[in-house]
Amino acid sequence: MHKPALAILLMLAATVAAAQTPSQTKSAPKASPAPAAKADAFTLPERASGKKDAPIVMEVWTDFECPHCKELYLHTLRRLMDDYCATGKVYLIHRDFPLQGHVHAREAARWADAAATIGKYEEVTEALFSNQEVWSVSGNIEPVVAAVLRPADLQKVKQVMKEHSAEIDAAIEKDVFLGAQTQVNQTPTTKLTEKGVILSVSPGNYPYATLKSYLDSQLSK
Repeated sequence: MHKPALAILLMLAATVAAAQTPSQTKSAPKASPAPAAKADAFTLPERASGKKDAPIVMEVWTDFECPHCKELYLHTLRRLMDDYCATGKVYLIHRDFPLQGHVHAREAARWADAAATIGKYEEVTEALFSNQEVWSVSGNIEPVVAAVLRPADLQKVKQVMKEHSAEIDAAIEKDVFLGAQTQVNQTPTTKLTEKGVILSVSPGNYPYATLKSYLDSQLSK
């Protein structure tokens, strides 16, 4: 890892680590080996924003019930997508990491991942995080998704969930497996890579201004 870069993010991670809830630090899901995909198998599109050839790749493991993930997505990642992903500077990859203590997080991930098949991942993800306090208690996720999709698109998403539930679950497990390989044990966790070199793997939420300053320093080299 690039020590100066690691130090920057780990310093801000340290300021938020104490705020992590017990479910975030003690309930990391058990990883299972990623299943091999068949040549003709249904596969989800990568839940990502930006260009694959961007100089910096940012992978973020999140749990839809995690309040810190909510804050990171709504206040940092949304701005990142507008300022850095849309301009080809950063390729952001969303990865699922539903914690065992969050009983509705995996189902929320299924909805968001299914929405990715019709190009509506970000809309559904933003709706899920924005309304986290509602569906995380009731488990009633569909109305939240329906509020941001046209009826025809909602039916497409439901059909994908019905016909390809096994493949969606496999994609979630693949993200969990990759997280375990990256030593993810709480959410959110961010991995930054530049031209194939890992810059840092940092847990916790962080403000957009801090991320912006760090990215600008890396991109100006």
